[in-house]
Amino acid sequence: MVQYSRLLNVQARKVARYAVDVQERQFHASCAAASKVALSKFDQNVYLPYEKLQKNLEVVKKRLGRPLTLSEKVLYSHLDDPANQDIERGVSYLRLRPDRVAMQDATAQMAMLQFISSGLKKVAVPSTIHCDHLIEAQIGGEKDLARAKDINAEVYKFLSTAGAKYGVGFWKPGSGIIHQIILENYAFPGLLMIGTDSHTPNGGGLGGLCIGVGGADAVDVMANIPWELKCPNVIGVNLTGKISGWTSPKDVILKVADILTVKGGTGAIVEYMGKGVDSISCTGMATICNMGAEIGATTSIFPFNKRMADYLASTGRSAIAAEAGKYQASVLTADSGAKYDQVIEINLDKLEPHINGPFTPDLAHPISKLGANAKKNGYPMDIRVGLIGSCTNSSYEDMGRCASIAKNAMKHGLKSKIPFNVTPGSEQIRATIERDGIAKTFKEFGGTVLANACGPCIGQWDRKDVKKGEKNTIVTSYNRNFTGRNDANPATHCFVTSPELVTALSIAGTLNFNPLTDELTGADGKKFKLDSPYGDELPQKGFDPGMDTYEAPPSDGSSVKVDVDPKSQRLQLLEPFDVWNGKDLTEMTVLIKVKGKCTTDHISAAGPWLKYRGHLDNISNNMFIGATNIENNEMNKIKNQVTGEWAGVPDVARFYKAKGINWVAVGDENYGEGSSREHAALEPRHLGGRAIITKSFARIHETNLKKQGLLPLTFANPADYDKVQPHSKISILGLNNFAPGKQVDCEIKTDGKVDKIKLNHSFNQQQIEWFKAGSALNRMKQIAANK
Repeated sequence: MVQYSRLLNVQARKVARYAVDVQERQFHASCAAASKVALSKFDQNVYLPYEKLQKNLEVVKKRLGRPLTLSEKVLYSHLDDPANQDIERGVSYLRLRPDRVAMQDATAQMAMLQFISSGLKKVAVPSTIHCDHLIEAQIGGEKDLARAKDINAEVYKFLSTAGAKYGVGFWKPGSGIIHQIILENYAFPGLLMIGTDSHTPNGGGLGGLCIGVGGADAVDVMANIPWELKCPNVIGVNLTGKISGWTSPKDVILKVADILTVKGGTGAIVEYMGKGVDSISCTGMATICNMGAEIGATTSIFPFNKRMADYLASTGRSAIAAEAGKYQASVLTADSGAKYDQVIEINLDKLEPHINGPFTPDLAHPISKLGANAKKNGYPMDIRVGLIGSCTNSSYEDMGRCASIAKNAMKHGLKSKIPFNVTPGSEQIRATIERDGIAKTFKEFGGTVLANACGPCIGQWDRKDVKKGEKNTIVTSYNRNFTGRNDANPATHCFVTSPELVTALSIAGTLNFNPLTDELTGADGKKFKLDSPYGDELPQKGFDPGMDTYEAPPSDGSSVKVDVDPKSQRLQLLEPFDVWNGKDLTEMTVLIKVKGKCTTDHISAAGPWLKYRGHLDNISNNMFIGATNIENNEMNKIKNQVTGEWAGVPDVARFYKAKGINWVAVGDENYGEGSSREHAALEPRHLGGRAIITKSFARIHETNLKKQGLLPLTFANPADYDKVQPHSKISILGLNNFAPGKQVDCEIKTDGKVDKIKLNHSFNQQQIEWFKAGSALNRMKQIAANK
């Protein structure tokens, strides 16, 4: 392994000089445009690409000869080769040139470690790192931030110096959540961006196609390799009527989740349209796009309109709004007569506020039915904590509307009955709500303003009010509510809803409350109803930027030193994975047969494990610890098929790896839904896994598995899942003839009986080369060495 690593490093260095020269020429050529409107105030020498996009689009439209949807226009105008690219929804693999890359600190560690091992000297597209995931909510914003800076100093230094060396902008801890920073500074109508976080689609609120990916995909784009995406289908959501009263933008996506379920958007872009769009603020559109990740959608998008132009102006980007206006009809609006694969109709006049959960974001309850449904299903009625904010709902408008509810209650002598936590989405939002008195209102209401970070939304919450295993209810304005997601307590029933409903329910303290119809009792003993929430869409005094938290990379970072201590428990340089030996995978042991839902949280837990995101071996100790073993209905307890002893999943996997035993994991439907975290693919590969066989996969995770040299395969007959027993031996045969569109032969040997079945896959030829090379990164180095 060491000798192989040295060989690859020599090859990488050999071609790095050539590759960087090519990158820089192509990068500057692609940025040249007739328009001289900068991409952002941080990218003054990179310009909006509208003229190029329009030219590409003309080529594509002439070829296809049909009207295009908005998402097709934005996507196809970013094709690497618009004249020759095969374009068929749901079939073709598109090779694309994104405009930028964004990475949050937890995923950026592995992405930058992979980029470093590529041997390249500088990223080829504008890229940024955002420190938002490693700050634990414990006491309050300032103290929690100070503690995080101390605990994570080694990681922050690595990310800062790696960014400086390779040309990546660095947003320091305290800046805010990646998606809010992107919306405030970088998103623009027509943008194609990839981000190493599943909620990257937030940027669709500004008319961009912003797509969540794993770190290996980000490395491709940063290394100037065309990025590959299976041509998405397009789901249209036609909005009629107007948003008003207690109904909020969040209710749109909660209703869409109810209709499509957690996997109904898989392989598709959700495109919003109709007259109702104009009644939704830009940040409200971002909320809707953000949570589109919960239906498995590739991304979501809204058409460019005045609400977006107003937001751009308010955030100092009037020139971008004006330039976008010139291309509104040609590039930024769907053609009349464009065809959609499915159309959903939602009348905003009739849309009731919703609250979804627990344990899954598609279990919808209209607020009028919540109390009855909760009683019927035995949910804990008393709410223990209310939480607003996060990347989904922390806009100035959200904060203002919630403050209006809090003021209304306090006028009658009431405050929040329960702990009420507020997460500002960015330093700009924090500073602005402090200046305008909104933060003061929350504090008087009984609230705690947390750091500008993800916090409890991703499990970074040092919760003290309940013990693990204690059944309880929380309500949040977040986007995700899988088991144990927020506080690592599998008995916590988390419901996701609008920040307005979280605030109202926090006053009542119970799920059995509907603010549209029910009354509260004031301190004076009199009954009253809460007024409908209201708040300014944008601050009348403009945004207060707060503290300067951005660190620009130097023009030449070649002298910057990036250190990784070999003894570090937080960071670890990567060793290449082994190359496929050209043989079939025979007699593989089943590590675990997973029962039911298996998200990336179940495969690679977050929370306290986030600190190991830069150390592959250490974080692999959380592999599958949240997945339910079908053999005993327990988590992190499986039988070692060699010794017969029961142990934790990572321990058994390490035993098999040490013995040279290849293993396979077997899963159910929509395996790998949820976060984009590529660690859920890296860990099985690192610990000796060879294949993951399921009924179906979530998009990002399936790609992540391919990138790391694993075989994600699906049962051609889903009922064959039942043929696999925990003690079965599985063989995958005919790999020398592995080809796109061709089924794979599989044999399941159980107690002397052999079942021969077929497995499907979605590999194209390039992805098959990743498998043969041992990973996409290995393949990148092979290609570079041959130039």
